[in-house]
Amino acid sequence: MRFNNRLLIPALLIPAVALAGSLFLKGLSLGGHPLVDPKQVTFVSLALGVVLALAVALPMLRARPAEPLVEAKRLVETIGWAALLPQMLAALGAVFALAGVGTAVGDLAARYLPLSTPLAAVAAYTVGMAAFTVVMGNAFAAFPVMTAGIGLPLIVHKFGGDPAVMGAIGMLSGFCGTLVTPMAANFNLVPAALLDLPRYAVIRAQAPTAGAMLIVNTAFMYLLAFHK
Repeated sequence: MRFNNRLLIPALLIPAVALAGSLFLKGLSLGGHPLVDPKQVTFVSLALGVVLALAVALPMLRARPAEPLVEAKRLVETIGWAALLPQMLAALGAVFALAGVGTAVGDLAARYLPLSTPLAAVAAYTVGMAAFTVVMGNAFAAFPVMTAGIGLPLIVHKFGGDPAVMGAIGMLSGFCGTLVTPMAANFNLVPAALLDLPRYAVIRAQAPTAGAMLIVNTAFMYLLAFHK
């Protein structure tokens, strides 16, 4: 390959700048006023990351400025309806939360699972996030349901866990489910179809990583959420 691992530089710049901006832009002010609206810091940081990644990628790849727009349009047209699937599933998760599905999940978990220790509650939450994501196809859809049913009442309120650690690692646990579900068609089925791979080849390749990461996430949440 002509560029080898250098192709990862623009892709990694986006999350790196988004993280750095989220951490440091909040404290910047100009004339006594915040430089960036605190409620929009993450979005502004993400936009800055995209701009910086384009500034690096265009000269590196010797691409014309219009090419990102042309290629983005081509990719969306190729994916088709699957491009809207994550947004629709995330909205469905919010509907489920408002309908009280999270409370029902919490009641079932309390009735049938031994959740008398922090480790048991953490395992139920992380595994539940992954399992519900497999069903829903989107971790954003699973998050409000599992957090309302298990995360907040048990990990945070009952055992005094850190909600920030719970939310961050809980979402990552949901992404473990995204790696192994055909419901995440835009991630797992469409790429296989475009590359003429066997239908579930992407899922089979990702399954070992998903399983390992789920175990690591459970351990990290237990170690970090209750030890401030």
